[in-house]
Amino acid sequence: MASNPIGIIDSGVGGLTVVKEMMRQLPNESIIYMGDTARCPYGPRTSEEIKQFTWEMAHYLEKFNIKMLIIACNTATAVALEEIRESLSIPVLGVINPGARAAITVSDKYKIGVIGTEMTIRSKAYENALKMINDEVNVYGLACPKLVPLVESGVIHGDLAEKIVAKSLYPLQTKNIDTLILGCTHYPILQPVIESYFNHKVKVISSGEETAREASAILDHSHMLNKNKHEAPEYKFFTTGSKTIFQSIAKQWLQLEELEVETVKLSKIEYI
Repeated sequence: MASNPIGIIDSGVGGLTVVKEMMRQLPNESIIYMGDTARCPYGPRTSEEIKQFTWEMAHYLEKFNIKMLIIACNTATAVALEEIRESLSIPVLGVINPGARAAITVSDKYKIGVIGTEMTIRSKAYENALKMINDEVNVYGLACPKLVPLVESGVIHGDLAEKIVAKSLYPLQTKNIDTLILGCTHYPILQPVIESYFNHKVKVISSGEETAREASAILDHSHMLNKNKHEAPEYKFFTTGSKTIFQSIAKQWLQLEELEVETVKLSKIEYI
């Protein structure tokens, strides 16, 4: 069981930010990743569609005898985590609670901004998670629907990225936040641009690091950590969209020269 892979699912390439942190913190673990790029973004979708898509990805990865499933998409975590967690016999992690805990830890004024998709912000999942820890925290949620398509198209720096980030984040300028949660796993790919927009005066939290730490603790407690240092881990990547675009972004972000990517079709429901 310890040598079985960890499954990670996301609405697109954003979950690669979690993969990168998992590879850093758990270098012996094999990882299988599924990015539903053909139907991304999930933010404008209905709850029923998001649950269906998330289940389709989870069932696909179950074929590989994964020992843990990480839902790296914040929108899918907000909508489908509890249902999937109750149904599967393996540990299932989301990215919202780890991100909330990290933000509370570093915030000085407890004025925390959260950016995410429309569905994530509308669900108040981060606000609820933050207030469960400290009910006096001030939370300012902001939907940024233009950022995911930006990342999925590979535009992650330069004038266009800076312009769209600035326009998206402008409503937070008057909130005097000291901490910002990147409530979508696509956003850390834009983190340098986001930090620059705030003149590096706001602590920017990506949930990937905390999620990997939590995964490590759960696997260790369950005696499922792969401690075999003599066998190289395997990384497999699946996408429902363009293999070329996915491969380009994944190689750049994960700094891997070789990347095994396969395109699969999950259902008939495609683009918005």
